[in-house]
Parts: sequence; C-alpha cells; structure tokens
Amino acid sequence: MTRSLLPFLTLVLCAGCASQRLASADLDRVRRPAFISRIEDGAGPRSFVFRDDSAYGDKLKKLEPVEADRRLTVKLLQAVTRFEISERLRVNTLTQLPREAPWTQTVDPARVATVLESFLVEEVPANAPDYDLVMPLGADTIVEFVVQEYGMRSHKGHAGAYLRGYGRMFTLDGRSEVWRRPFEVDQSESDAAHLDPFKVGKNPDLFRQAMTSMLDTVALDFVKDLTPRERRPGPSPEAPAVSAAPDTVTPVVVEPPKPPEPELAPGELPDPDPN
Repeated sequence: MTRSLLPFLTLVLCAGCASQRLASADLDRVRRPAFISRIEDGAGPRSFVFRDDSAYGDKLKKLEPVEADRRLTVKLLQAVTRFEISERLRVNTLTQLPREAPWTQTVDPARVATVLESFLVEEVPANAPDYDLVMPLGADTIVEFVVQEYGMRSHKGHAGAYLRGYGRMFTLDGRSEVWRRPFEVDQSESDAAHLDPFKVGKNPDLFRQAMTSMLDTVALDFVKDLTPRERRPGPSPEAPAVSAAPDTVTPVVVEPPKPPEPELAPGELPDPDPN
C-alpha cells in the first residue's frame, strides 16, 4: 500500500519559496558536511479537520468543531514526537546517500547533537541554532531540514495528514546557500486513502503511519537532489530498507439504525463509523 501511495504524495513547491538545484561543482567543494534536522516552534501537530470541513457536522452533533480539532490535536501529540519526526527525516536521507565524498566525511551526528544540545532537546522550542558552534567539529557545510508545519486537514470529507517545510545546504564560511528544496505533502488533496479522524481519535498510531510514509517520500526526494546527475558516481552501496507504513484501513460507509448515543467522555472524539 505504501508504494502505491507514493505517486500521490507529490512534493509541491511552497508559495513564496524558491528552489535551488545543487550543482555538481558546489558539491565537489564540500569537504565536511554536518546534518541538522529540526521542527520550528509552533509547527504542530495542528488539526484543521472539523473547523475547515463541514462534512463532519452531523457526526459531531453538539460538539463544536473547534473543540473537536483541539481533542484531535491531543491525539496527534500522542502518536509521534517532534524528535521522532525530525530524526526520521535526517536519518532516512543520510543513510540513502551514496557512500562517496562528501557524504562519507559527515560530522558525527552525536557530536553535532552535543554542541547543539539546547536546541535539540524535545522540550525546548526548536529555534534556529547557532551554526557557528559546529565549526570547531571541522564542518564546512550545513545540510539542514526544517519542518514548518504538520498535522491533519480535510477537504470535502477526505481527511489526511500533511507536512510542510524545506531542506537546504549552505557553507559556514559566508553562509552561501547552494541548495534549497521546499516541500509540501497533503494527503487530503491527493488520491491517498481517507484518514478517518474518528479512527485516529481511537488509534493515534494511524497518524504516525501516515507521517512515516510522507517523511520517507520527502527523504527520497532529498536524496535525489543531493546526488546531482552530472556528477561522476561513486561506489554503489546497497540500498537501505525504507520502513513501510502498514496498510491504511479504508473505512466502509455503513448506515445502520443508530441507538441513542451516550455522552462523550471528557477529551474524547465520537467513535468512528463501524466497518
């Protein structure tokens, strides 16, 4: 199922953000890159399912859409941490790059995490770090991945996860940017399977699976960008396995006679429709 979803998880250039292709000559000048992956403060998770889509009005009954989105946001927080999101994007990109210079000379991620500890800790807002702290480690270039927003949306009753941000590469000496790739993946506006928000409310792991699929797609595009076609290829490593998200369960709409519904428990969303 994951493979079948990949064509629909198209990376779209963000409005107002310019992309810059990495030239082979620029990559040849890189000697010691350091990878940084972070999530901007306030990036998410966010839910715009119920207040932006009236398709769920009958299901919510007396529950206000804003409150329903707040409750869903709490469930999304339980599904996957900010650290897990940023690390998956970094690790899946780095491990799939060809084993040739400069990628074989990457600064040890543990040492990068040590010098940027105040910025990498989960509880601390992930503001832009002091990149100069990485220079004593021998780094001459930064490869940075930034998640600007993520969560769930819905359009005409079709809900899905979404993810927006950018990747870039710049030199530490002069901060000259040599590569930039904005990205936006939105399952609610693609042919990806509907991610039932009520099912997510009962099983938040469904959101984690959707995020995993999108992050892996973004990582693959980063790898392509960071491997210029005109550059002479190095040794071909074995392709590492990319974790596949389990099949998404597609709900079947059934409308049996409904008995009187009990009051919602505090903080909970309504039950999903039965299969």
